[in-house]
Amino acid sequence: MKCNAVRGALLERRVTLGTWIQIGHAAVAEVLAEAGFEWIAVDCEHTEIDVEGVTQLVRGMYGRSPVPMVRVRENDTLAIRRMLDAGAGGVIVPMVGSAEEAARAVAAAKFPPDGVRGYAFSRANDYGGGFDDYVRHANEEIAVVVMIESKRAIEEIDAILSVDGVDGVFIGPYDLSGSYGVPGEIDHPLVRDGCVRVLEACVRAGKSAGIHVARPNDGAIRQTIDDGFTFIALGIDAVFLDESARRALQTARSALR
Repeated sequence: MKCNAVRGALLERRVTLGTWIQIGHAAVAEVLAEAGFEWIAVDCEHTEIDVEGVTQLVRGMYGRSPVPMVRVRENDTLAIRRMLDAGAGGVIVPMVGSAEEAARAVAAAKFPPDGVRGYAFSRANDYGGGFDDYVRHANEEIAVVVMIESKRAIEEIDAILSVDGVDGVFIGPYDLSGSYGVPGEIDHPLVRDGCVRVLEACVRAGKSAGIHVARPNDGAIRQTIDDGFTFIALGIDAVFLDESARRALQTARSALR
């Protein structure tokens, strides 16, 4: 089994740069993989991408540098297990609000005795050809990141980070804003304060904090790094496509004036 450089970066709190896929086509994964991202997360929570789609996207990354990550649809043992069997190198688990929920996510991603992940021949272990090696190393190499998306999670952040096997957390600022009663106001003082509390807790626990810079620009990226985030998602495939198309069209129309 390949060494998971992303999990290593999470545990060492080093900056690691990834991106986000919401368009479920392998060509998108191939293009983004060639761009040089260290990891690519497939979003199964807010899209129609299922395990078959994830399998094709992971194949698109195969042999290229990024570690395939999957934001699973929910904190569910089968949902997590299926994505790991498909070849994901880690999972990002949404809506974790307590230590108990974090422990459930970790258990789903780990083979016994550390968890409850089921054994099977699968794509992840070359359909059985690399079964022994995969099982021997998977618990050390699979990354588990839990999402902090609620006021409750902020209040429980130290307990969540104390769970063995949680390698880092990933803030969902839009859901967080809704939880604080200011939906969409991700720069509201309540939301900003919540993010600071997470960052401070991660420093105390020696674990990584992540966030999504959905519309990356120089200022936003620098601020994110200066704030102390290290697990950073840059953009979304659909946003890259939309913004590039609009910019090209705007440039052409300006030239015609």
